[in-house]
Amino acid sequence: MQFPEIKPYIFKIGTLEVRWYGLMYILGFLAAYLIAVSDAKRKKLPLTKDDIADLIFALAIGLIIGARLGYALFYNFSYYLANPLKVFAVWEGGMSFHGGLIGVVIAAIYYSLKKKIGFLQIADLITPAAPIGLGLGRLGNFINGELYGRVTDVPWGMVFPTGGPLPRHPSQLYEAILEGPVLFFILWLVRRSKAPTGVTFWVFLALYGLFRPFVELFREPDQQIGFLFGSFTEGQLLSIPLFLIGTTMTVISYRKKSADSKKGKP
Repeated sequence: MQFPEIKPYIFKIGTLEVRWYGLMYILGFLAAYLIAVSDAKRKKLPLTKDDIADLIFALAIGLIIGARLGYALFYNFSYYLANPLKVFAVWEGGMSFHGGLIGVVIAAIYYSLKKKIGFLQIADLITPAAPIGLGLGRLGNFINGELYGRVTDVPWGMVFPTGGPLPRHPSQLYEAILEGPVLFFILWLVRRSKAPTGVTFWVFLALYGLFRPFVELFREPDQQIGFLFGSFTEGQLLSIPLFLIGTTMTVISYRKKSADSKKGKP
């Protein structure tokens, strides 16, 4: 299959381009706002719509800064060490989920301290929207023809513009499906259950830490890094700790809830 002729921008005026990838970010933040407003009302949290708008703004700043610094640190450290000002050249591409996650967590901790609301309550409030942003972001990667998969002979293999003449896995779409609708549906079930506080967040970490290493089996490793320790990619090594932390904390949370129930605590 040939890569579909999709321009990376929606429209352009002179040198100004409105890109699909940027639109995905905007839609992700909008979804986060709408879901957070709904959940805050359902959980009776002392947060107004303006409070949640401030929260989403703080998270957006944390995400963008964290994702950019994370890419520089995790994926191309030597280059940015030699060219530090290039860190600000976000138009050249290069964003890291794991760095973005760290930035979002720091922003959420700051906001929780400011509003005197538990961090895990804030995390549970915003986590359900994460799959929407992730899924849309991977669609943006596909439209840009970047982060494509490894060479394959499957019928749906695709020849990408910058991936050479051989067909490759459209791994961006695999990731979009797993990190988007699949992850969203599971988190929706969790948030609608009587799960302990924080479990929505912990389950998100665990599942992302499971899905990402799986998809990396089909994704072409970053050219400047290649394989590490024989057959691992950077994305796998960064994601495995998320699976371990998320799974461990989910088990601990449910055990604590069970213990509290036996003691008669609410």
